[in-house]
Amino acid sequence: MQWEVVIGLETHTQLTTASKIFSGASIQFGAAPNTQACPVDLALPGVLPAMNRGAVERAIQFGLAIGATIAEESIFARKNYFYPDLPKGYQISQYEIPVVQGGTVSFAMERGGKTEVRTVQLTRAHLEEDAGKSLHEDYHGMTGIDLNRAGTPLLEIVTEPDMRSAAEAVAYAKALHSLVTWLGICDGNMQEGSFRCDANVSVRPVGQAEYGTRCEVKNLNSFRFLEEAINHEVRRQIELIEDGGRVVQETRLYDPDKRETRSMRSKEDAQDYRYFPDPDLPPLRIGADWIARVKAAMPELPGAMRTRFMNDFGLSDYDAAVLTQSKALATYYEALVTAAGVSQAKLAANWMMGDVSSALHRAGVEIDAAPVAAGQLALLLARIADGTISNKIAKEVFGAMWEAPTASATLADDIIDAQGLRQISDSGALETIIDAVLAANQKSVEEFRSGKEKAFNALIGQAMKATKGKANPAQLTELLKKKLG
Repeated sequence: MQWEVVIGLETHTQLTTASKIFSGASIQFGAAPNTQACPVDLALPGVLPAMNRGAVERAIQFGLAIGATIAEESIFARKNYFYPDLPKGYQISQYEIPVVQGGTVSFAMERGGKTEVRTVQLTRAHLEEDAGKSLHEDYHGMTGIDLNRAGTPLLEIVTEPDMRSAAEAVAYAKALHSLVTWLGICDGNMQEGSFRCDANVSVRPVGQAEYGTRCEVKNLNSFRFLEEAINHEVRRQIELIEDGGRVVQETRLYDPDKRETRSMRSKEDAQDYRYFPDPDLPPLRIGADWIARVKAAMPELPGAMRTRFMNDFGLSDYDAAVLTQSKALATYYEALVTAAGVSQAKLAANWMMGDVSSALHRAGVEIDAAPVAAGQLALLLARIADGTISNKIAKEVFGAMWEAPTASATLADDIIDAQGLRQISDSGALETIIDAVLAANQKSVEEFRSGKEKAFNALIGQAMKATKGKANPAQLTELLKKKLG
């Protein structure tokens, strides 16, 4: 039987406020356990929550960026469940009327050797507080509770079941991660739990309209784990059904060491949580003037910047999409073009997607930690453009710049001069070298004159070897053609 995979994601993004969503306690990561939990977070008698305006504004930014509806009035509810790291016995969340409704996230992905654009429909994005953390290690057989995270502001972003493969789910998650970090509403640090996904996975026979029974895989904090967990869960469900069993709706955890999911608890439905409006929090009202102020302060969005790069710099849709994958990358590229000149925009794009990208990957760093600044790279590109060095030599210079202990503005020129790498463009010197190459390679000369074009490339190679790669390639080619008639 042929099976179709159906996936929806719920992503918890921690908002970049300085304090918690309903209290003034800090959310700084790494503090000693229970040192950032105030009376509100601890649910002590008589305390009342107060809404964090910054959290609301970040939710509005996200809604505007995805083309969603911002609710004029939204309600906070109590989601009731009992767990040691939830002091109140309920979580303050949003249920019936979330602050962000609808919207879409589009992204490019490879399929069948072609790049296609996919769009995932969002159901909602709602504000809520995080719970604390249970610590099971080094407590002499007991569990410790750290309430530092209790009350941390989250924006939970929920998709429709629009995705049909683990690869597509990962591509969506990466696009969402890029967007929330671009906006500055989330730092995107997955290791610290700032961006984590729950995957709702089900399978159904191809052609069947009804969805299969879904299982939710919780707290996936890396793109690799997200892909592995979905693929394992898909295989598990298909094998279970084909062996005569049935999928039970439940919540599961992913074990990255065993690369498998395992049952955590039966999946609750909305009625199990007994949602009701929180009497301590009035409805959240967001007027048009507030939305307008937030919109005016927002950065240029990736889609708009992509279009601008195509119009102003003559980039292809693909190049512009790659260079706007993150705000840091786009900022570096724009600074590079500003320093090098618009005429070098395509050359700059090629270097960004080629040598710079490779160097970042090898070093395991992001573009904002690159040791070669945009202005330094611009000078290197200028030396390619003015014929001082060839593109091949430029790659060597770039490697030396990357490893250089100093970072002077003229680093490229310093390396070129120190290593004697300036390109030979003197016609007289090149003609002397060509004469020597032709005299030493008569066989290749005869083959070329008899119609074998490959022999010309062999002669070029010998000439480049004789100059240790320093000959101006275009000038060398022209002079050799002239010598050969």
